[in-house]
Amino acid sequence: MGAANSWLIVNSRSGSNSDATCNALLEALRSRGLEPSRIVEFPKDSLPTPRILDSENVQRLVVFTGDGSLNAIIDAVSGWSGELLVLPGGTMNLLCVRLHGQEPDCPAILDCIARGAYRPVRPAMACCSAGRAHAGLLVGPGTAWANVREAMREFDVAGLAQGAGEALAVSTSGSRVRLQQPAVGHPEGYPLIEITPSHRGMQVDGYRSENPGDFLKQSWAVLRRRFREGPHERLGLLDTLVIENCGGEPLDILIDGEPAQLESRAEFTVAPCTVDLLATAHGF
Repeated sequence: MGAANSWLIVNSRSGSNSDATCNALLEALRSRGLEPSRIVEFPKDSLPTPRILDSENVQRLVVFTGDGSLNAIIDAVSGWSGELLVLPGGTMNLLCVRLHGQEPDCPAILDCIARGAYRPVRPAMACCSAGRAHAGLLVGPGTAWANVREAMREFDVAGLAQGAGEALAVSTSGSRVRLQQPAVGHPEGYPLIEITPSHRGMQVDGYRSENPGDFLKQSWAVLRRRFREGPHERLGLLDTLVIENCGGEPLDILIDGEPAQLESRAEFTVAPCTVDLLATAHGF
């Protein structure tokens, strides 16, 4: 596909974005005949819509952002007939791993695209009334640690100290969440439940902290977005599930790292992505 038919979307706040990396990406695209005709700097620039993309004859969006921004981009172009090339522009790049394999590498991915070694796919998403997660979804009071992670990213020392204290208090004393349908796992619930979409359904893991050491391990894992390094147990591989707050309070959630809130009892389902994504790995 010619460069005139593609736009590049970047986000300077994402983990791997910088002037140097963006310039290197542009050179890598140019050298492979994939140079974009326009660069969209999100969130400074508005995200394109299907109508705008069609009017500009854009057939491909190259996305170099983190999972949260990528989620917003996919929502913005939902139903579009074009395709998205997802590159590792964030910290964890969980959706990129699904599409391109472990430790995705921009030059290797672009080499595959340039020689046509890819296919369009619509990977499964974890869906709820607050949105759709393409990389992962977290439920429970343990999501409060996401605010601490933001303070770390902004080098906000005061915010980090205050946020860590608040997150620890909420994680240890907040109302836990449990799997209500199916009724599996600990009936008294968990500080954090993780839902990971895959082509086999939604993988559900409960993170249960029994002592201060467990809380510290899990908190550090959440801060680094390496949730499975904390103490946890597998609860199921499901197409539909219901989670409830044991105390009847609203459910705090993170959708691809972005905070949202649901009612005290909420259903989660699996559905295919609403736009074509390009995959170069054998997982699809």
